[in-house]
This record gives sequence, C-alpha cells and structure tokens, in this order.
Amino acid sequence: MSAYKDLLAFQRQTEALAQVSGRLGWDQETVMPRGAVEQRGEEMAAMEGVLHARRTDPRIAEWLAQADPVDEEAEAQLRLIRRSYERATKVPGRLAEEIARVTSVAQGTWADARAKDDVAAFLPTLSQVVRLRREEAAALAGGGDLYDALVNDYEPEATADTIGAIFDRMRPRLVALREAVMGAEHQPKALEGHFGAEAQMRLARDLAKTFGYDFTRGRLDLAVHPFSSGSGNDARITTRVVETDPFNCIYSTIHEVGHACYELGIDPDYLLTPLGGGVSMGVHESQSRIYENQLGRSRAFTGFLFNEMTERFGDLGLADADAFHGAVNRVSPGFIRTEADEVHYNLHIMMRFDLERDLIRGALDVEDLEEAWNARFLRDFGVAVDRPSHGLLQDVHWAVGLFGYFPTYALGNVYAGCLHQSLREAVPDLDGQLAQGQTAEALDWLRENLQRFGGLRGPRDTIRHACGFEPNEEPLLGYLEAKFRTIYKL
Repeated sequence: MSAYKDLLAFQRQTEALAQVSGRLGWDQETVMPRGAVEQRGEEMAAMEGVLHARRTDPRIAEWLAQADPVDEEAEAQLRLIRRSYERATKVPGRLAEEIARVTSVAQGTWADARAKDDVAAFLPTLSQVVRLRREEAAALAGGGDLYDALVNDYEPEATADTIGAIFDRMRPRLVALREAVMGAEHQPKALEGHFGAEAQMRLARDLAKTFGYDFTRGRLDLAVHPFSSGSGNDARITTRVVETDPFNCIYSTIHEVGHACYELGIDPDYLLTPLGGGVSMGVHESQSRIYENQLGRSRAFTGFLFNEMTERFGDLGLADADAFHGAVNRVSPGFIRTEADEVHYNLHIMMRFDLERDLIRGALDVEDLEEAWNARFLRDFGVAVDRPSHGLLQDVHWAVGLFGYFPTYALGNVYAGCLHQSLREAVPDLDGQLAQGQTAEALDWLRENLQRFGGLRGPRDTIRHACGFEPNEEPLLGYLEAKFRTIYKL
C-alpha cells in the first residue's frame, strides 16, 4: 500500500494546484480588470507548466507499477491517474503551456470581438487556437482520429462515430417535432416587459437555494457566458441578466446550480483525488439539464414560479399558470444556443459538432467558418444569422480551445432523459412536490444514485447504475414529444 499512498499524496497536491488554476479562470471571467489579460495569460501558462511537470513526473509510472488496488475505489483512482499520466506524457510541456497562454488571452479577444460584432478581429486568434489544438490532438491520437482524441478529454469512451450515430437517430424526430409545433394553430404567448436586474438576481439566488445550492460553499456572480467552476467545498456559479428576458437569468442560474450541486454532492472522502470531480462533461450536463428542464421547466414547477414572479414583478401579462408554462417553453428558432428551447437545443449542438469536427480534421478552414456557420444555420433553422454575436461569436468554447466539448451537451440531454424516467418511477409524487417548490426528494435521489460517486465509474456505467438500464435517446425523445404536443395542443 505504500506506493498507492505515496501516489495519492502526490496526486492530492496536483489536484489542489489544479483548483487554484481554475480559480484564476473564474476570476478572469468575473472580476479581473480588463487590462490584466496579457499578464493573466502568462500566469495561466506558468501554472500549466507546473501542473504538466507534476502530471508527467516519472515517479507516477513507478507508483502505478507498484500499486496494488484492494477495492473498486482504489482501482478507479489508479485508472484515472494512469489515464491522466498517459495523456500528459504524450503532450510536450512547451505545447501545454502555449495552449494555456493563448487560450487565456483568446478569451479576452473573443469577448471584445463579440461586443463589437467583429469576426475579422477574432479569426487570427482562433486560427492560432485551432493550430495548437490540432497539434495537441496529433500528439494524443498517435495516428488515430484527431477529433476523437479531443472528445476523449470530455467524454471518455465516446467517439465521433458513436456520437454521430446517436445524433443521426435523434435528428429526424426532432425536426418532425419542430415542424409540428411551429405549424401548430395554438402558439403560446411570449413573456414581455421590463424586469429589473436587482430583482432578477434576488430571485436567482432564491431559486439557487430552492435547487439545493449551498452558498456557504459557493457564490453567484455575473459573467458574459454563464458557467460553473470548482469542486469539493468551493463550487461557484455565474449567470447573466437581460432586463427584457428574466428567463435567461432564471434558467442559466438553475442550469449552473445543477453543475455545482454535482460537484458539491460528491462523497467528501474523494476530495482532491481524481474521483472528486464529475466523471465526464456528458454526465455533468445531465445534471444541469435535468435541473433546468425536466424539473425547472415542468408544468408543476413553473406553476410555483408563476406565483413567485407575480409576487415580485406584478402582472406578467399572461392569463394564468398554463400560459406562463407555455411562455417558459415557447418554441422559437432563435440564434442563441444557451437560450434555445428544448426542441431546438440539440440541433444547435449537432451543427457545432459537425463544424468543429471538420475544423480539427482539416476539412474546414477557419477563414471559411463564418460562411459555413451561416449557411448551416439557415438550412437547419430557416432563419438567416443577422450579426456575428448571434452566430459564430456567440459561444466562448472555441476561443478557449474546447473542441470536442459541444457534443457532450446533447449527450447530457440524452442522459437526463434516462434519469428523469427513473426519477419519476422512484418519486411518484414528483409533480405534487415541484408544484410547492419542493425539490428535496428529487435532488436526494440524484445525489444518492449518481452525484456522490463522482468519477468512480465510467460515464455510461454511471448512468446505467443510476437508471438500471443502458443509456439511450428514447426517453428523451419521448419526453420531448409528449411535453410539446401537450403545450401546442397537437
């Protein structure tokens, strides 16, 4: 056991330093002064250099060879450390530091270009990011598929082919549902009006508590692009406010609470070990999406939310709770992924998946990306992109090099559909509880059956263990068809 104990002690320090690096990223997106961008890039590169040196330390190979796992937990710890070590040793330290530096600076470049709707100002930086990630992918792939090598960072066990097969099965039914609801005679009324920023943030904080967020181990701030950061006893979230669209703030907050509660719900014995974080971004997204959609956008919970908003903001201009539920779930081919309804959301992801796969594989050049985006969006959504911040510049992911990340959003929806089906079987009175703003039993089920295990099992095994069946897209598609056919009176 000496080798195993030594390895975990070493790993604990590495995990702690990674948390510090993550905190620098949180600071950059929330409160860092704009003039510090270049310096922060150097700081992030320096941290990545230290982390890369630790992750490639030759002693790790020796400890792994000598360690003798005595139980499932030890086997999982060693599996994850071995995967991290093998990945790190394939990537030169120089490249790891350069990626950290460039993507840190690129984030500021993207934010400025987005604010000015200036694609030309962003493309040189994006070209640099793509070049570096292609180089990294080549080092990781060892002659295999470049895009698969990057997907593995976010969803181990998945490949472009397996993801593409799922998307191919989903797309026809999603398109058919979209066409049916868009052509329906009954069209829910949209929420209109002005909703003050301070009042929205007060509501957001209350809803975060309703969904189990522990403010003694987290905080809620504003960011250009909402995100969750951290784990263990420090899991922070951000949201954004649009004073004409309170749903943006409300559901961004609930979404990020789902991410944070996953991290906060992991067994505390796993703190600062490889098991102490979410097992994959797809599983992570399953938590944020089930919190946001199957729970937060349900008819039961929106009835509770309707009363809350009426008390805080006065007459909402909607007839009743049913009309409010329709407004929350209104289907519209909007430009923005994070604001997309559940019918269109996965189509946004499928488009990004195809474009970024072509970028990494070299089938699409960066200078042609905007044209490709706009053409695909018009074909898939029937609307022409009106400005870059509604198109290519809307997401931060490519600026910070997160190629392979986007498909995990749709996988998370698939996993959430499976979890929702099992949750309803386990909690027969779920709607009655949500109608009262009571989420405790549902959240306890998710914590007990999924969140507490952290990285103990692989992604699909994590979902299979929680649900009792092989994850597949049928529960999600069935849920969407039943929900929106009811709302649109089809």
